[in-house]
Amino acid sequence: MPLKRLEAFRLFYNNTIQPELIRLERMRLQLISLMVFSALLLTGVIALEFYLNLLFVTLLLAVPLSLFIAYLFARIDQFRRTFKPRVVRLILDFIDDGLNFDIKNPLRYDYKGFIPKERFRASRIFDTPAQAYKGEDKIDGKVGEMFFELCELRVGEMSILRRNINTVFSGVFMHSIFNEPTRGEIIVWPRNRLQFLTKSIRAFTFKGGKNKDSEILHDEFRRIFITYSDEETHVAGTLTYSMQQALVNFVKEHKKELYISFLGKDIFVALSEDKDLLEPFILRSNLSFDRVREFFDDIHNLLHLVEVFDQAR
Repeated sequence: MPLKRLEAFRLFYNNTIQPELIRLERMRLQLISLMVFSALLLTGVIALEFYLNLLFVTLLLAVPLSLFIAYLFARIDQFRRTFKPRVVRLILDFIDDGLNFDIKNPLRYDYKGFIPKERFRASRIFDTPAQAYKGEDKIDGKVGEMFFELCELRVGEMSILRRNINTVFSGVFMHSIFNEPTRGEIIVWPRNRLQFLTKSIRAFTFKGGKNKDSEILHDEFRRIFITYSDEETHVAGTLTYSMQQALVNFVKEHKKELYISFLGKDIFVALSEDKDLLEPFILRSNLSFDRVREFFDDIHNLLHLVEVFDQAR
């Protein structure tokens, strides 16, 4: 990210995001006070029950105590559901002013929204039934002439041998659409994940896909990624040298696995991320520029890739 852009975000954080975090921090401290009070109350009730040893008193005290604990959990859940949307919307306000967005269609955010499973599977990046599929934090809008949508996803599938859920993908998943007719199918996988992608590559080659590393002239790109396409597609016509350089720069800067598929007009991008970004802490402070910047970096840089795709077309 350019230094000037980072400095601008730091200033925006100090003036806009941090005051909101301070307000949310007061809410968190109120929760801590309630949790301490509930712990003391529970200890007192248990001690009283042992002292009196009366079933009637135990049942009588259990009702209000259960209601209070339910109220406490509801407050914690409300804090979690309040924290992230407030902070994310401020981050999007900043991003809205930075890239080549359609000012008539500002970025939209839906805390509970996500890209549906059918669209995730249609990317053909991961060949999986995705029995476990959970998403949140959907953002959509336009960069230049290209529509995009992205969200956080955690995808898993049932293990045949151990009968548990194996993680297939965890991170940010994005779908965007070229604004002009495009043909061909290209999938780019991270080479260091090759041993985990055997099934996905086999599924693509079963339908006519071929390894096209020989058509990639960018040495670093060929070292980081493995490229497949259908037999008729000229890879460099869609995946241009400037795109390849942008993807190489992205991976070198962020040290995360990046997966991409070009299927006709549709582009799918998967960015691995093990952490649940911007989920609030309860027992410690959330006043952290680095945590906010990490979320901003992932979203901003994915949208920058969309801008690169848009300019390349």
